[in-house]
Amino acid sequence: MKKLIAMLSASAMLVASFAGCGQTAAESDTKEASTQAEIQTEEASTMQTAANDTDGDTRVIVDDTGAEVTLPKEIHRVVISSILPLPSVYCLFKGSADDVIGIHPSSMAAAENSYLINVFPELENADTSFVENGEVNIERLLEMKPDVVFYAAANTEEREMYDNAGIPAVGFSTSNAGYDCVETYADWIALLGQIYGEEEKSNEIIEYGRQVASEISAVTTEIPDEDKPKVLVLFNYSDGVIKTSGSGFFGQYWIETAGGINVAQDLQGTPEINMEQIYEWDPDIILLTNFTPYQPDDLYNNTIAQDDWSNVTAVKNKQVYKFPLGMYRWFPPASDTPLVLKWLAKTIQPEAFADIDMDQEIKDYYQKYYNVELTDEDVDTIYHPASAAAGQ
Repeated sequence: MKKLIAMLSASAMLVASFAGCGQTAAESDTKEASTQAEIQTEEASTMQTAANDTDGDTRVIVDDTGAEVTLPKEIHRVVISSILPLPSVYCLFKGSADDVIGIHPSSMAAAENSYLINVFPELENADTSFVENGEVNIERLLEMKPDVVFYAAANTEEREMYDNAGIPAVGFSTSNAGYDCVETYADWIALLGQIYGEEEKSNEIIEYGRQVASEISAVTTEIPDEDKPKVLVLFNYSDGVIKTSGSGFFGQYWIETAGGINVAQDLQGTPEINMEQIYEWDPDIILLTNFTPYQPDDLYNNTIAQDDWSNVTAVKNKQVYKFPLGMYRWFPPASDTPLVLKWLAKTIQPEAFADIDMDQEIKDYYQKYYNVELTDEDVDTIYHPASAAAGQ
């Protein structure tokens, strides 16, 4: 029970990290997205100038909040706090985790149950003690002497804490691309390109993700609605509480782009739902994220206390799927984002994407971007992540 409570607490914090403020995510994120759009328009012509602006041993960049952040030219001690998927994106971009001295405990839980630590074993040495009960302990963080902290841009109180402590902090937004997962992933990589003065490298990575999105969308936009299955995302499901992904969150982009219809599209953010609502929707496909410990067999065998899944179409037809876990959980944007879109497209529209060899796609991507050769067994493990990856 303590473990389940801890996972629920972690999941609640995750929603805040991804969407800005828990159950008020839709309102907060609409405001943030609008602000970000204005910032992007006004700052577009000056961002590169700011990135190259120097003063002795410092340089200035513009982060996703629109703030100018003064950073040391040489960055050797990085802490990644509330932007939970970012350690994987950082490793993709840098090709190493040598400079990462601290990450969030939930990021570490995912890393320990993924290939991230296998490929970047130095990440195992990252400190997680600066986060206590989901909150940053600023005294402990100061003891770590970071050169910079990367955090979720919506967490304004966290930013104020860093500013007051004199710690350079760069905000990475989850909502400035309207929860378009590929563009959010692109934004994070572009920001890392600014921070490290490696824009050409970031552009090359971004281009592949956009190419994948374009290829998938070119097919799915031609599929009539009557040929699109109804899809339900179980974003967080534990201890009797069920939360899905409505509009204004990542699930809407994934399902819509991959050729499905989100049964929760009339809801906002990550709302709590009940079994009566699920019976009414009667989804054709159910997707379980890695923020819930449950596996497809838990629904197939109907072993979850108080909830009867036996008459739901997706369960009867064995169409319940667990999001894979490669370098990070595959539901939010992360370093494997282009692969996620291909996997979802093949899962939701198998006939339209019959030509995609997902095993080979994963192997090729890992070889190109992580310089690692996966075995068939490795790929199978990615498809069947451990329940422990839900967090701690």
